[in-house]
Amino acid sequence: MDATTTLPELPQPSMWTSIREALRGSHQDYTSGDLNRAILLLAIPMVLEMVLESLFAVVDVFFVGRIGANAVATVGLTESLLSLVFAVAIGLSMSTTAMVARRIGEKDPEGGAIAGVQAIVLGLTVSLCVGVPCLFYAPRLLQLMGASPEIVATGSGYARIALGGCGAIMMLFLNNAIFRGAGDAAIAMRLLWVSNIINLVLDPCLIFGLGPFPRLGVTGAALATFTGRSIGVLYQFYRLGRGTERLPSLARHLRLNLGVLWRLIRVSITGILQFAIAHTSWIGLVRIVSIFGAAALAGYTIAIRILIFVILPSWGLSNAAATLVGQNLGAQKPDRAETSVWRTGFYNMLFLGGVGVFMVVFAEPIVRLFTHDSDVIPLAASCLRILSYGNIGYAYGMVMLQAFNGAGDTVTPTIVNLFGFWFLEIPLAYWLAIPMNLRSRGVFWSIVIAEGSIAAAGILLFRRGRWKQQKI
Repeated sequence: MDATTTLPELPQPSMWTSIREALRGSHQDYTSGDLNRAILLLAIPMVLEMVLESLFAVVDVFFVGRIGANAVATVGLTESLLSLVFAVAIGLSMSTTAMVARRIGEKDPEGGAIAGVQAIVLGLTVSLCVGVPCLFYAPRLLQLMGASPEIVATGSGYARIALGGCGAIMMLFLNNAIFRGAGDAAIAMRLLWVSNIINLVLDPCLIFGLGPFPRLGVTGAALATFTGRSIGVLYQFYRLGRGTERLPSLARHLRLNLGVLWRLIRVSITGILQFAIAHTSWIGLVRIVSIFGAAALAGYTIAIRILIFVILPSWGLSNAAATLVGQNLGAQKPDRAETSVWRTGFYNMLFLGGVGVFMVVFAEPIVRLFTHDSDVIPLAASCLRILSYGNIGYAYGMVMLQAFNGAGDTVTPTIVNLFGFWFLEIPLAYWLAIPMNLRSRGVFWSIVIAEGSIAAAGILLFRRGRWKQQKI
């Protein structure tokens, strides 16, 4: 063949072909080829994974809402405490995704498997350290959150199972982070189908005592969710033990590697702090909202659950950006990594902006799907409308901060979160709610303002490009 002869370009697969491939599990190298297709192949299973994760919360509050305001308030207070567990789980997950993705981008799958094993060891250790004390002190923790004696009596069983069984949440996030870092996002998606189907079936059975099941009330919701998540974790270990197309069997690397473990801990500390800052701010917000009674707290809980349901798919897009950043930096392609972030942020803005318009228009009918309490409905609808105004800010902010995490730079998002949530959101929420007498609406507006400020800071810092020199 003549040296000047150019080979014809291969035709790009159709959109539907790409979607089917994404759902089945793609074997594409994400460090080369069409970038839009790479985003699509990663984003679809990651978005669906986050939709399924959010279903745990929505299904629970859908059924618990039939019991009463105290039961919903129990879920809200417990979830605010669980936010600390989520902070640790997500912080560990971000560092795990970054390290595994970097090794895969370097064409070192064995190194990725070694990093995955160290992450699992770390996750199991943290699960025991957090879960065992929470199992015994859950009722006291509810009291510290401002729960009334009636809420404590109703919700102690729920809190014990949800907080004491937090290891299932921890490992579900962490194991999926290994799959995502390797680019095996479809596996993470499929196992959450299994977990959610179990939760969906068990929730009404255990809450209302259908058939042979005992009537456990709100405690049944926690037991159903714990069971679904635990079965999902067992399936994760099975797949990790077997290995995947991109990642060799982790069973062959079941030993401590102190060097890798220390690097993972070092990156994870700031990652955990980053999300702890964000999630403890929600505890502060819940504490302020609880001043205005059970109806306000129930309305806030319902609106937040609905918002999480629509935001978590956007988090899936952000996770796709993190994986692309990690793998392309490992392949020495920083410009491709940067382009992937800007494109993902734009797609996320289109999606979440459209959802926000829908939520503003149909807030009250959506809320009525979860409660019929005449005191709760207007408060929940008001919260949902106000929070939806900030959707475009959430969209860009989460992608930019996840891009730093994907590069292994967990310090920058930590600093941004510290200023955005603790120095701005909490004081602003208190000032608007009490001195300005906006009550719970003031808390809702503080969230929108803080998230918009975080997005602006994330964009400005990302443009500086220092994350491209990050080593992990």
